[in-house]
Amino acid sequence: MNEYLIEGGYPVGGTIRASGNKNAALPCIAATLLTDEPVVLRNIPDIEDVQVMLDVYRSFGGAVEKLEPNAYRMVLGNIRQSEVPEDYARKIRASILFAGPLLARTAKAVLPPPGGDVIGRRRLDTHFLALTELGAQVEINGAFIFSAPALTGADIFLDEASVTATENAVMAAVLAKGQTILTNAASEPHVQDLCRMLVAMGARIDGIGSNILTINGVEKLGGCDFKIGADFMEVGSFLGLAAATRGELIIEETRPMDLRPAKVAFSKLGITWEHEGSTLRVAKDQQLKVNCDIGGMIPKIDDAPWPGFPPDLTSIITVVATQVEGTVLVHEKMFESRMFFVDKLIGMGARIVLCDPHRAVVSGPTKLTGTELTSPDVRAGMAMVIAAMAAEGKSVIRNVYQIERGYENLAARLSSLGARIQRRDDC
Repeated sequence: MNEYLIEGGYPVGGTIRASGNKNAALPCIAATLLTDEPVVLRNIPDIEDVQVMLDVYRSFGGAVEKLEPNAYRMVLGNIRQSEVPEDYARKIRASILFAGPLLARTAKAVLPPPGGDVIGRRRLDTHFLALTELGAQVEINGAFIFSAPALTGADIFLDEASVTATENAVMAAVLAKGQTILTNAASEPHVQDLCRMLVAMGARIDGIGSNILTINGVEKLGGCDFKIGADFMEVGSFLGLAAATRGELIIEETRPMDLRPAKVAFSKLGITWEHEGSTLRVAKDQQLKVNCDIGGMIPKIDDAPWPGFPPDLTSIITVVATQVEGTVLVHEKMFESRMFFVDKLIGMGARIVLCDPHRAVVSGPTKLTGTELTSPDVRAGMAMVIAAMAAEGKSVIRNVYQIERGYENLAARLSSLGARIQRRDDC
């Protein structure tokens, strides 16, 4: 098992380039199954989840060629099987994203229950709803078995704005016969990237960026050369790191529009940044003071489907709040187990009251002390890295596999910014 050894108390500083959006890369890899022509994907982050998705693609008979760092050429003629190997499915939740493309190409998909982060119940019902509306039949017998001799467009209202269910529905609908109207669709930047890639392949999709997508099915999709957008979750993490360590940071190749919801939330903690084109600058002289609501009321930071504050940044902003003067309520409305990592922050000296599985009251600033930690999931793990770098003394973070599923070459990149971090293997 690998671990990070971190000596805290040193501000970060320097320039770093944003990686490609993990949550766009994974469905775009799945979408390459929709054509037998070559597809080139660029700005793909070099992380574990991507490698697992590429391994699944290869298991179907696909050929993957690495053209240069973060760029792949992929081609798959005849799909030799319609089942995701169980070993791969167990590693990542994104394995469910092969359901729609497999149905569209082979009329069948067999998926073992997906793995991924343990952050509470993550229902799959919306996937079943969307795919059955398009004509699929679903059987649950140790695995999820989908079959559909023919997919037909439909008017579908999703019971929740699920990102992956929206992506599965769109990938199935682009080759379905007739028109599909998808209402209450997720509209996050990674969903938009997937839709733009499909359009580049010849799909007909209207309403990209809204919660109503209109898809007119086509008979065949072709290849494309597509670049994934910047990972605004990673950018938000680095913003939080700069603020918590009182450092100055320049982040290149960002997408300013994707950061607007985060800017609203971080501004409640007195944290701001400036954009010049795609380059973002966080100054070291941040106010780091809670901006109270009108009447002096304690402000609330709560997550929501896009364009609300991203739930994946809830863990990050909770740690940052421990270093900010004042009190704030953090309300995680999406997943009932994501806030349980705060007991580790309390053990480091943070003043946090966990009101229930979804709400925490954070009062700061507090001096954190280094300790031994274990990463439970990608975002909480990154939050622990930030806490350790803001703390006095040394910390050890174990199970960093979970962190590296979502952050490319993290230890080396943070070291380049002045962080005292060492990655130790096989500990």
